[in-house]
Amino acid sequence: MVLESITYRFLLRRSWPLILANAAVPLLGLVDTAVIGNFGSVSDLGAIAFGSLIFSFVYWSFGFLRMGTTGFVAQATGAGDHTEVRAALGRALLMAVSLGLLLVVCQGLIAWSAFFILDGSADVESVAREYFSIRIWGAPATLSTFVFVGLLVGLGKSRQLLLMQLFLNGSNIILDIYFAGFLAMGARGIALGTVIAECATVIFAAWLISGQLLRQYSAQKRVGTEQRFWPWESIFERSGLLATLTANANIMLRTLMLVFSFAVFTNQSARYGDVLLAANHLLLQLISFSAFFLDGYAFVAESLVGAAKGAKRRDYFDVAVHKSTVLAFVSAVLLAVMILWFGDIAIYSLTDIAAVRVAATELSGLAALYVLCSFAAFQLDGIFIGASQTRAMRDAALLSLAVFLLMVWFLTPLWAIQGLWLAMILYVVARAGALLIYFSRLRQSIEVE
Repeated sequence: MVLESITYRFLLRRSWPLILANAAVPLLGLVDTAVIGNFGSVSDLGAIAFGSLIFSFVYWSFGFLRMGTTGFVAQATGAGDHTEVRAALGRALLMAVSLGLLLVVCQGLIAWSAFFILDGSADVESVAREYFSIRIWGAPATLSTFVFVGLLVGLGKSRQLLLMQLFLNGSNIILDIYFAGFLAMGARGIALGTVIAECATVIFAAWLISGQLLRQYSAQKRVGTEQRFWPWESIFERSGLLATLTANANIMLRTLMLVFSFAVFTNQSARYGDVLLAANHLLLQLISFSAFFLDGYAFVAESLVGAAKGAKRRDYFDVAVHKSTVLAFVSAVLLAVMILWFGDIAIYSLTDIAAVRVAATELSGLAALYVLCSFAAFQLDGIFIGASQTRAMRDAALLSLAVFLLMVWFLTPLWAIQGLWLAMILYVVARAGALLIYFSRLRQSIEVE
């Protein structure tokens, strides 16, 4: 396979649609909140908050469907093995649909567990249960969308990914306004609109990618190297299924450890009072905003690293890692400077509570330092996902989590909330450092023809 020349212009052209697609994700939650805020009741608004929290946690746990698919597809693309691209897609879709149906079957247990933990008024919980009971039916579509996102990232089709995200958001907005607004269905209308939008997006995504996959299939068929579009023998091949399951299990464990670390940070923040808890929540929003940009470069790294591994081009790997990391570093510096210079403006726009504003502004320098230090962890995550080195990711996550917990235990008694932030900064540095331990081995694993 002929690989494209990697220039900074090429990387920026690949990155900006991914950055916009990432930024569009939280828009769904904002749209739901805005529609209910204008057309619904207080109970509806509280139910949306509860429901969104439940589904964010449930679906985040299955993020491995996106990441695992990206690595396998990128490597197959680099090797010029279009049959394996479709096989990787088939295996991932079977897993996504199966897990989605399992969530639907287990919805009673999920709802019981979630509402046992959450504590809301009787009215809010009643409406939230209705919201949950409708939206859970979109689980197979949502998880399938994760797979299609992974496929597009692996193929390097960033503009198609942006188009898919815009379709999801656009259809969701229209349906939310129709069901919750014009039909006055409240939170139930939001759930119904979201489910329909998710199902429509799966159909749209399938149509979006089918053209390219069919062209590849037709080219193979003309030269007599392909017989069927879905290579069922390859899809159900034992080694392929085992590799997919192992990679996804490792990524899931890594993700759960990452979620746990942020949960510890939030829980520890609460020990210092409601004001500091709220201040840290605002600063995490600024960090999440920065992640849209850094994730864009990491996604590009996933695609290029996977292609380099599949093509057995260590030189291509080196250039891809070097140039994408340079761009990520420059972006991290700019983002950190923006938080230092304009963070107070963002904080003041997010809250009018004076005490929270003051506390968040005082801690914004530490948030800026976190963003500056985080680019390496984002980049290395992308590199290891692209190479499907998920065991190393799992082990590195465990090591860095141990460092974080140790730093929380050691630093918070000394410097309170500032110590907690320092522990978080050291944690993101440890995430990168732990992955660097395995980097040389990863690079050597890329064979040279």
